[in-house]
Amino acid sequence: MEIKMKLTSLFAGLFFTSAAVAETPVLTVYTYDSFISDWGPGPAVESAFEARCGCDLQMIGAGDGAALLSRLRLEGTRTEADVVLGLDTNLTAAAAETGLFSPMSLSADYAVPGGWSDTHFVPFDWGYFAFVHNTDLTAPTSFRSLAASDLKIVIQDPRSSTPGLGLLLWVKAAYGDAAGDIWADLSDNIVTVTAGWSEAYGMFLEGEADLVLSYTTSPAYHVIAEADASKTFALFDEGHYMQIEVAGKLATTDQNALADLFLQFMVSDEFQSIIPTTNWMFPAVTPKTGLPDGFPQALRAEQSLIFSPEEAAAQRSAALEEWQSALAR
Repeated sequence: MEIKMKLTSLFAGLFFTSAAVAETPVLTVYTYDSFISDWGPGPAVESAFEARCGCDLQMIGAGDGAALLSRLRLEGTRTEADVVLGLDTNLTAAAAETGLFSPMSLSADYAVPGGWSDTHFVPFDWGYFAFVHNTDLTAPTSFRSLAASDLKIVIQDPRSSTPGLGLLLWVKAAYGDAAGDIWADLSDNIVTVTAGWSEAYGMFLEGEADLVLSYTTSPAYHVIAEADASKTFALFDEGHYMQIEVAGKLATTDQNALADLFLQFMVSDEFQSIIPTTNWMFPAVTPKTGLPDGFPQALRAEQSLIFSPEEAAAQRSAALEEWQSALAR
């Protein structure tokens, strides 16, 4: 009898524990791999949001930024994602056309150059693409001078990586119809094309290339996190293409209120203060404490290049074809 009572008590305890776990709401966020790395924003974001929501935030890496959209297209309305974090404005027009994202309105004191008015996506950070190199290198000052040099570069694939796509549109914005010629001249400078940013930057740090496609803010990581001032970026005469990274809510989510809460958290001071020294980008909403010492200043307006989401969508196919043709020669 005593054994039976103990078993009954044990099973009851397991039932109530299982029920409590089952009642914990789960919010699934697709993002890019580096966001959820040990050194990325993911761990701090997860801890801070779960303290607010009483939920289980599950952040799932899906390769690099451009791979997120490919995965969503493949999964369609069957996707388990409630929120996608890590697209950028070069992809938002195409993402909205899928019909998978829910319209929304979220106001904030955005520090994104040019302001923000998109009805489907919320920005969480922004920056400028640039070629990062060691300070002892005589750096190129333009794409033309880079192509004329013997310098070796590593870049990312525009079909899977948002920096890779950003580079295509950077060349297109700077050179228009002559972009194909620039790529033809650059082709012998390219050591390799990686699927994502992390692989490319790792190759650069291992000495396999002179320069790597990254961001003007990337050297700040080495200065702030490593007390290493040996990295900088090449300032190009043509200007630098901007990237604005965004998040959006899936129309198929069954956690509508929780997804809204996450997006509101994303533009909060708590989230935004995490961004500069973990994602090494400019925050979309300037934290109350400002930017950390060692962080670069924004470029001047005349040095900033960007296509609207619609222009980026219109330019993408031609830019990709020019790039593929040049590298296939």
